[in-house]
Amino acid sequence: MKFVGAHVSASGGVDQAVIRAHELNATAFALFTKNQRQWKAAPLSSEVIDKFKSACAQYHYQPAQILPHDSYLINLGHPVEEALEKSRDAFIDELERCSELGLTLLNFHPGSHLMQIDEDKCLARIAESINIALDKTQGVTAVIENTAGQGSNLGFRFEHLAAIIDGVEDKSRVGVCIDTCHAFAAGYDLRTEEECSKTFAHFERIVGFNYLRGMHLNDAKSAFDSRVDRHHSLGEGNIGKTAFSWIMRDPRFDGIPLILETVNPDIWAEEIAWLKEQESAVQAA
Repeated sequence: MKFVGAHVSASGGVDQAVIRAHELNATAFALFTKNQRQWKAAPLSSEVIDKFKSACAQYHYQPAQILPHDSYLINLGHPVEEALEKSRDAFIDELERCSELGLTLLNFHPGSHLMQIDEDKCLARIAESINIALDKTQGVTAVIENTAGQGSNLGFRFEHLAAIIDGVEDKSRVGVCIDTCHAFAAGYDLRTEEECSKTFAHFERIVGFNYLRGMHLNDAKSAFDSRVDRHHSLGEGNIGKTAFSWIMRDPRFDGIPLILETVNPDIWAEEIAWLKEQESAVQAA
């Protein structure tokens, strides 16, 4: 079974994200557990935690259907030691917040070398950061998101993801999230079923579906292999709808959160309904 939803706002409290997902008829959702553009946030109160868990129980969302995202400020591969430590501390806090909410996944962008250290050193630094964070927390899997490769961001090649995973000691608590827009912008074609098959066969060889913990389903305003991160609504960008129908019909993508970060929240309910229809067509066949 596919879990399909969107990255919804947690404005007014994290429990409100659950309600917003339910209103979209979503079977999955993503959220920020704190302001994503600030380093620090007030600790989660027992009242906030209880309201979140209660809302999840009321609307039947299990941890496997929820893919929280960490702060955009965090860079686990930062070349400067003081900034690296700040990012590591913030990442540990994000993992702890997820644990308090009863969540089991945390999605994050791997990091950037900022043109100051080479790629291999930065990838090793990211893996070391994950090891430190996992050692100080429990119960939450670190989910590395592929990037478009914009600027000095790493994670745009499947080989980058594999290298990070290789350096993580506890393989049971590391996974990946594949963003379709990012993959397309990084040079992985998704415009036809044949190209989707090739791209994910390559993913299986280099990373492995056993590490896939979630996906971001986004069309792309950016051009193929442009290394530019610009999302679009499904079918309105340069990928087109074929890839998303293909994903919904492939059982390898079952049981993980499939999250829209498309540009028009007003049509999220329609996009979610369309994605569900693609899966239903297979089940009815």
